[in-house]
Amino acid sequence: MKSIKNLSQWLLIFGFVFSIAACSDDDDNMTTEDPQTIATIATETDDLSILVQALVKADLVSVLEGTGPFTVFAPTNAAFGDLLAAKGFASLDDVPTDVLTSILLNHVVNGNFQSSGLSTGYVATNATEASTGNNLSLYINTDNGVTLNGVSNVITADVNASNGVVHIVDAVIDLPTVVTFATADNTFSTLVAALTRSDLTTDFVGVLSGTGPFTVFAPTNDAFGSLLTELNLNALGDIPVATLDAVLKYHVVGGSNVLSTMLSDDMAVETLADAEFTIDLENGAEIVDGQNRRTSIVVTDVQASNGVVHVISNVILP
Repeated sequence: MKSIKNLSQWLLIFGFVFSIAACSDDDDNMTTEDPQTIATIATETDDLSILVQALVKADLVSVLEGTGPFTVFAPTNAAFGDLLAAKGFASLDDVPTDVLTSILLNHVVNGNFQSSGLSTGYVATNATEASTGNNLSLYINTDNGVTLNGVSNVITADVNASNGVVHIVDAVIDLPTVVTFATADNTFSTLVAALTRSDLTTDFVGVLSGTGPFTVFAPTNDAFGSLLTELNLNALGDIPVATLDAVLKYHVVGGSNVLSTMLSDDMAVETLADAEFTIDLENGAEIVDGQNRRTSIVVTDVQASNGVVHVISNVILP
């Protein structure tokens, strides 16, 4: 009996040891998958195959395999198809590489921004303006989902990667002009109404969509409201056409992308209206206009591909 009892004990010990060894072997055979990079996620997503082709052509795959972190707004195949059709290209091969590179970098933001962390406002992309190398801005509107520069919507959010996050979008975000930001940002809806008033002889949208570069001092909606009160007028249409034309030109500097760091105290700024205003930096950045009125520069360096926008608190007058 004693030998049978001892045998049973040994069998139990042997079974326990064997089970531990087996579990250890199972653990050794289990593979823990590392999170994929943004580039790998794009490669393995069927609806991003044209994006991958574009990244290869622009030699940007290695960038999105880098450490990051990056937030990438990734256009679908249909989005690229729409872009090619709009620009008259038969295929991706027809797009100049430098242009394609800039457009792709315009979809990349440094940092990991989950959709819940996005808010209405401007962020800097990895694309740059030619004359200064300043990073282009991207306008994010979160009033109804996430809309980018007024043209592209996030349709699949928060695809997490080891080096950031991907948000899939329904349109390619083309390189913005100063007009892009005016039309995308509701802060400037009255400015847009002024620029597009039908009786104006200057095609401001056409001009400001051109090569530039331009520096635009952009009044807010409240600024236009204050101007109408100051002039004792009821509506934008009450401003005489010649006056409105001159006032709008007075907000634009041609031929230069003037960043806020380039402004200096008592600097005279020549405008498209053939009239100057003066920069005063003594109490923050201010403009002293032709009527000796003072206006604060409240937001600086909203960078477009053809110029830069500075937001101002009043309409300035020559």
